[in-house]
Amino acid sequence: MYGLIWRIMPGPWISKLIMTIGLIVGVAGLLWFVVFPEISPHMPFNDGAINSGPEGGAPVPGEVPGE
Repeated sequence: MYGLIWRIMPGPWISKLIMTIGLIVGVAGLLWFVVFPEISPHMPFNDGAINSGPEGGAPVPGEVPGE
């Protein structure tokens, strides 16, 4: 696939290199600023499994239980 992209780009190798770097930066920016923020709420690592404090199961550090 990368060979196909390299062959269909116009110009000498230096212009192909510059266009390839531009494509990589463009795809990375699109993923970073559009795709990843859209799918972030649906990812499982956003679900916290540990609760702390009075509402949760773990005591607050420095607090004496039962007071």
